[in-house]
Amino acid sequence: MRPFILLLAAASVFAADTSKLGIRELAKPGEAVEIAKVPALAAVAYAIDSSASPVFRLSDVAFLGTERKEKLDLYFPPGAARSDCPAVVFIHGGGFTGGDKAEYRSASVSADLCRAGYVVVSCNYVLGSKTKEGVWPQNIADCRNAVRWVRAHAKELGVDPARIAVAGGSAGGYLALMVGLSDDRTGPGGDPSAKFSAKVSGVIDMYGVVSFAKHGKGDVPGVSAEAQQAYLPTYQADMRDPPVLILHGTADTTVAISESDELAAALVIAKLRFDYIRVTDAPHTFDLHPKGKGWKRDRIDYDTTGVPGMGKDASDNPDVTAPTLEFLSRTIGK
Repeated sequence: MRPFILLLAAASVFAADTSKLGIRELAKPGEAVEIAKVPALAAVAYAIDSSASPVFRLSDVAFLGTERKEKLDLYFPPGAARSDCPAVVFIHGGGFTGGDKAEYRSASVSADLCRAGYVVVSCNYVLGSKTKEGVWPQNIADCRNAVRWVRAHAKELGVDPARIAVAGGSAGGYLALMVGLSDDRTGPGGDPSAKFSAKVSGVIDMYGVVSFAKHGKGDVPGVSAEAQQAYLPTYQADMRDPPVLILHGTADTTVAISESDELAAALVIAKLRFDYIRVTDAPHTFDLHPKGKGWKRDRIDYDTTGVPGMGKDASDNPDVTAPTLEFLSRTIGK
């Protein structure tokens, strides 16, 4: 069998300054890398530079075919190479029209999860306005295909194909919900002939869009009125779906927290296990370390009748790293 070679594309113009995130690049754009050697390469790099617990990134990997400009970044945790790491696919935001896998939030969350022991894949997807042809449901399909790509190359990546979660922020939160809650074969962007499954074992939704009408996006273009519900996560959830973690700031004026309230109510009806963490006074777009004067976090729990109440995870520290890692440990392990 011929070794699978990664030929890295040109560096993204959206790439964040990663010097403060402890990210070390494994290769330069344009270099050919044999994917089977990447985990070992990261382990060797860690042996050389282990003082600051860095994570190692391989940027701009093609996963949708050579004709597509959208790429993904691979993050490998420090330490000895493993063959059974759980993995997280992270999806960036940007209102479906912008954003990039290497933006600061995406890089920050990816680095934090990677440092905790997860292989992280941060992916791009097709972007465009709601009137642009070829965007919907291709954007959902692209994110599903990122999961399929990880599963197809699990051995080379050192990943357990049975332990994959998906996460995303804002528009990426919506896409993560669609990947996790909508059928990967028959749902929007599904592929009934796919060789590998796009199913995941956990979903992290960071202030994601769930209602296009309320968000001002209107209906999904090119989709009949009868089919619109297929694009709404609140209508896709059922008890067979994976657990969901919702993170949202109460001062969000871009995606109102009422959207997450609506999602939580739908998950109660679906009898689907979920955690709902609110960050008091936090606005839109934060990573796992929201910081602000007076900010704090609480957990909203719902009883069997669907009535919300304050949970036990309230804290004056708004940092959401601990509940996020606890959720991942519970759903895909360590």
